[in-house]
Amino acid sequence: MSTTQQRRTGETLDVDRSDIGYRTWLKEAVRKVQADANRSADTHLLRFPLPEDWGIDLYLKDESTHPTGSLKHRLARSLFLYGLCNGWIRPGRPVIEASSGSTAVSEAYFAKLIGVPFVAVMPRTTSAEKCRLIEFHGGRCHFVDDPRTMYEESARLAAETGGHYMDQFTYAERATDWRGNNNIAESIFRQLRLERFPEPAWIVATAGTGGTSATLARYVHYMQYDTRICVADPDNSCFFEGWTTGETDVSCDCGSRIEGIGRPRMEPSFVPGAIDRMMKVPDAASVAAVRALERVIGRKAGGSTGTGLWSALKIVAEMRAQGRRGSVVTLLCDPGDRYLDKYYSDAWLAGQGLDIAPYTATIDAFLTAGVWPD
Repeated sequence: MSTTQQRRTGETLDVDRSDIGYRTWLKEAVRKVQADANRSADTHLLRFPLPEDWGIDLYLKDESTHPTGSLKHRLARSLFLYGLCNGWIRPGRPVIEASSGSTAVSEAYFAKLIGVPFVAVMPRTTSAEKCRLIEFHGGRCHFVDDPRTMYEESARLAAETGGHYMDQFTYAERATDWRGNNNIAESIFRQLRLERFPEPAWIVATAGTGGTSATLARYVHYMQYDTRICVADPDNSCFFEGWTTGETDVSCDCGSRIEGIGRPRMEPSFVPGAIDRMMKVPDAASVAAVRALERVIGRKAGGSTGTGLWSALKIVAEMRAQGRRGSVVTLLCDPGDRYLDKYYSDAWLAGQGLDIAPYTATIDAFLTAGVWPD
């Protein structure tokens, strides 16, 4: 039952808008989201095999094993709790998100869990498999031709429907508790505890919202570790340019071909001052790396995993050249079966004008001889 009561006592005006039905729904919605986390086991930390005598260990945090199959499951859970506890998500009203796919898949899952409609505003080029998964979880896909218009279109739909625009690109770094509470950084360090190099020299992340790199960097600083954070940025993304120039208004004219990462503007959740290093990674190198991953460990992964792996391998090569020992961690962000028509398709590569042969040769030469070719 909803009531609005006004009482004036002397100079005091008291307004009470209690809604017993809404508060009951809210408690149940929060319980369901938290119960999902309680049911879920932690994700694996996989070893990428390198020669023992190199004295360097490389790991991939396998986020593809979440219930919705990607790193974004953690983010979506945090965003839903943030929106619910702020009173922004309401029963019967849609949640709307601007996304290139994986976040939308995870948010569709949580929207269905608590019983609210979900609309994903996405580039028309988003992989067909991601669209299928969004719809499988009860969401609706709303396409735009220009990725730069996703933000405005999402806000318009929210205003038109009375729904809530989740806005992952603004709230990703705020919604996650970077001090701990089983975030990805705390999980990585806990899983490394019994390894020969439990405090990694580097953790490599990629940036879509920037929230993961912010969580990793803040946690490392908070815990006073010496670990450095590197962010790998694909083609058609302006995070690298914004970080190197210090300008926050940089932009680019076309969207990233590596789904889930790379943005045409500096997103509010990207925290440049918290990270130590950035690498610009050609898209062909990302695809070469993700295909090399399948050859080495027998696992297909998405293109963003390849972007991070390319940078991680370069860092391993630098450490080896410098005679340094230690560990490096990067992320396996989502499974490759979502991208069979893209990163695992030679026809798609040809259509995009991407030649992965030189980058494949570089990786193979490094893994064979231990030296990164010039």
